[in-house]
Amino acid sequence: MTKTIIKKYSTAFKHHVVREYEKGSSIRYLKNKYAIGGNNTIKQWIEKYSRQGLRHKLMVIQHPEEQGQVKDLKEKIAQLEKAVAQLTLDKLMLEATLETVEEELGEDVKKSGAPPSSNGRTNEADHKETP
Repeated sequence: MTKTIIKKYSTAFKHHVVREYEKGSSIRYLKNKYAIGGNNTIKQWIEKYSRQGLRHKLMVIQHPEEQGQVKDLKEKIAQLEKAVAQLTLDKLMLEATLETVEEELGEDVKKSGAPPSSNGRTNEADHKETP
């Protein structure tokens, strides 16, 4: 059993790293130089201890109509994802029911020309040659 190593950095060390950042060092460089884990560790220190804050912040500029469109599209995607999930469940349920019926009857019930099911089974009758 290996023990997890938890690093705890002193406030003085954090200030030192932030000062290097303020002088122009990149976050990636500082992370590698001091073997600092976590993707947001140094960013959090900068936000807490820096006089200037992060050098780069993402700002999205949109018209109000665009914001509404993005919101509507996200809602539509969520609805479609739910519909796909429900249809997948329905299909699996129907396939399981069909499989149970076929087992009870001892023969294939599917119509010929039907596509293979999601479980990879194909209808054996589709592959038989007729005389």
